[in-house]
Amino acid sequence: MTRYTALPVDATALKELRTTDDAGRPCVPYTATGDDAGSPLRCCLKPVEEGERIALVSYAPLRRWAAATGARPGAYDEQGPVFIHTDPCDGPATDRDGYPFDRPGALRTLRRYDARGHIAGGRLLEIPEDATAGFDAALDEAFADPDVVLVHVRAVEYGCLHFAVGRPSTR
Repeated sequence: MTRYTALPVDATALKELRTTDDAGRPCVPYTATGDDAGSPLRCCLKPVEEGERIALVSYAPLRRWAAATGARPGAYDEQGPVFIHTDPCDGPATDRDGYPFDRPGALRTLRRYDARGHIAGGRLLEIPEDATAGFDAALDEAFADPDVVLVHVRAVEYGCLHFAVGRPSTR
């Protein structure tokens, strides 16, 4: 069982992204092919399956978080590509064990943010065989800094956001 909750793109943002993405471009749905299979969907934190209706959209997770919290990330605001279902889905499985996209050997960056939305450090994680323990330890390390309120888990190869983790309210 994980100690932290992986957060997908929230429902309000998904509704907006299914019309216009965070770069101002219209959403362009298409049917996933074998080339797309396995890519991470940020709406439900599951891999793409061939035949699903998906879109690759530009998403600004820190900007959206800042709008909800009053943070002012300034130059740390950025946007990047994410896959989403083009129609509403069930979201992440509630009975999922482990963290999403936790393939042992894959490289992830855990980027830490403070309450202002500024980068407060980060670390590289090569996902170990016990992926849950590896993520738990890396997130424990991140939240040991009392200034860290948010962590973005990103793919090293493409830099795209896989999921976010907020500071737990109680420990």
